[in-house]
Amino acid sequence: MDSPLIRLDEVSHRYGNKAALDAVSIEMQSGQVTALLGPNGAGKSTLIHLLLGLLPVQSGHIEVMGRTPSVAAKAGEWGTMLQSSGVQDTLTVIELLNLFASLYPAPAEIDSLIDEAGLEGLERTRFERLSGGQKQRVMFALALVGQPRLLILDEPTTGLDPAARRGLWDVISQRRAQGVSVLLCTHYMDEAEKLADQIIVLNRGRVLAEGSPDSIKSRVPNAQIFARSRLTLDELRRLPAVQSVESREQRLSVLSSDAPATLKAWLAADQELDDLEVKGADLETAFLNLTRKAPSKELLS
Repeated sequence: MDSPLIRLDEVSHRYGNKAALDAVSIEMQSGQVTALLGPNGAGKSTLIHLLLGLLPVQSGHIEVMGRTPSVAAKAGEWGTMLQSSGVQDTLTVIELLNLFASLYPAPAEIDSLIDEAGLEGLERTRFERLSGGQKQRVMFALALVGQPRLLILDEPTTGLDPAARRGLWDVISQRRAQGVSVLLCTHYMDEAEKLADQIIVLNRGRVLAEGSPDSIKSRVPNAQIFARSRLTLDELRRLPAVQSVESREQRLSVLSSDAPATLKAWLAADQELDDLEVKGADLETAFLNLTRKAPSKELLS
């Protein structure tokens, strides 16, 4: 097997007496989309800043494309899109693209980037006059200027309308098909499930789970049952195979590891069961279960 594109070995990072990352060890293979998931305060931003060499490595070891982060950053083989832009907002879109292109020996064609990022008609508009979603699309285009081997994208579709989100998904998928590796930090579970080959779930600075979307989903109850019922929450919790119960918009939501067993007992206890729906547990359900069960510890993002 080829060496991992990104490797973290027992990496810890603290801000004063508070830990942001606690002995994190992960690997990211070439040619894959790896989604980094976690609630606010999980340590995702700290991890990305360490990879980019924006923070010093306090403890553990990090390699990016076989180099230390600071050496890899100088090679110009990655493109990054962070939550803060840091660009000159008085420049127009085309001026920004040309400026960034001047930094690389073999930049991408500007017209192609404008098309990929959906920036047609905005070329002469100053960055400061763009909407939030338009600024996101510009930042995505700037991440692609250097034709990178690795894309590090931090919340790339925040503020985009559904059509623009799916447009960026298509570009990410196309880049992966061309051999580009992508580290995608996102809060959108559908985005991770659609794009990712590998998912890493962080919470309170620790890795809770790592694997394919299907393997992450297999770690939680396999069905979600919705219904209206006269049974109380405590009565439902005592039914066979029930893992958790919540009240959602006038219906009850039950997570079960054995839906037939749960439904059989539920119908026997409440013959007036109504508005019944059974769904396979999705990635969002898996994520919420994993992070809800994580042990408490004083950690910071």
